[in-house]
Amino acid sequence: MRFPTRSRVASSLFVPALVLATACAHVPERSPLPMEHIDDATVLGIPRARYWGDAPPPWDHDWNTWSKAEVKERYSGVYGRRHSYLAISGGGENGAFAAGLLLGWTEAGDRPEFTVVTGISAGALVAPFAFLGPEYDEVLKIVSSELTPKDVYKKRGIIRALRTDGMATTEPLQALIAKHVDEEVMEKIAAAHRQGRTLNIGTANLDSMRPVIWRIGAIANSGHPRALELIRKILLASASIPAFFSPVLIPVEADGGPYDELHVDGGAASQVFLYPIGMDFEKVLEKLEVPGKPKVYVIRNSRLDPMYEQLPNRLIPIAGRSLESLVRTQGIGDLSRLYLETCRDGLDFHLAFIPSEFTKQSQKEFDTEYMQSLYDLAYERAAEGYEWEKMPPEFEEAPLHCR
Repeated sequence: MRFPTRSRVASSLFVPALVLATACAHVPERSPLPMEHIDDATVLGIPRARYWGDAPPPWDHDWNTWSKAEVKERYSGVYGRRHSYLAISGGGENGAFAAGLLLGWTEAGDRPEFTVVTGISAGALVAPFAFLGPEYDEVLKIVSSELTPKDVYKKRGIIRALRTDGMATTEPLQALIAKHVDEEVMEKIAAAHRQGRTLNIGTANLDSMRPVIWRIGAIANSGHPRALELIRKILLASASIPAFFSPVLIPVEADGGPYDELHVDGGAASQVFLYPIGMDFEKVLEKLEVPGKPKVYVIRNSRLDPMYEQLPNRLIPIAGRSLESLVRTQGIGDLSRLYLETCRDGLDFHLAFIPSEFTKQSQKEFDTEYMQSLYDLAYERAAEGYEWEKMPPEFEEAPLHCR
């Protein structure tokens, strides 16, 4: 999540908001989706636009009914070919690490065309351009490693903020997304979807307290006149930290009536994802006749080792540090789950994360000097041939024997 640095947010804005939030509140009216319709609500009438991130999609078993000819037609661009999957985590200004790694990988000359790309939070802004390939490397760099606070948000006054739904507005981020995610980008995503490639973005549905996986290719290919608007909303929601940024209300339909859902930063539910752990991915690979082991590349825009800091015994520093610790341990848990998932399903796991030897500290929100240093580190290592880890560090002492 960490978009921007979480301890700084907690210190200056988030904790005072929690303390005073019950004192006054003025938020936009909404029409929440009734609980009995959480599984049958649709978005713009687009079929299979999304599914829960903690359960297999309801159409998971459709594979069993499709003939070989049907599968080959639906997935012509990936059928019978080797697969490479990319999962990009959140990380705020640490998204510069993913940008440097991907552009350095392009320089190295062996960056694959990814069959599947997933993104959450800061990773959601990178994912569409990583999916479209090196042609969009410069845009990828702009939306990750070259961000400044004025590109992302405008802080509200404390009194006004406490009467609304967030400590800052995201008009600048909305404008940035609209500038770079345009009709041409949407059509290219749709074309890749028609070939069987997949771009998925994660958000957190606060009403249901569950992760949601949005099938951006299916939405782009729907032909709906508001498809682009929806894609932009999803990207914005995935990067909207609860309480700091306003959440995103996504209109849905159920039982003939209009409702809405409250979506926020995907990191509120998961720091990184590939596919739901209950999904029969072995059946997918079998139906697609994928040769060899698909390669899974995971970019965790964070350090994994604990960073010692002597903390003052005061409320706000304690709260900020606790949030940092929560996100760190959640991220480690997500990596472990993803590794076990790929181990079970016979995929070839690769992991990149910010190394412990990178000790430079960010001095302010979206510190350009810090981001450039992190970008340069990742770029140089990738251009020379990145040494991916084959498992999360905690498994190194007692590695699993994956099939």
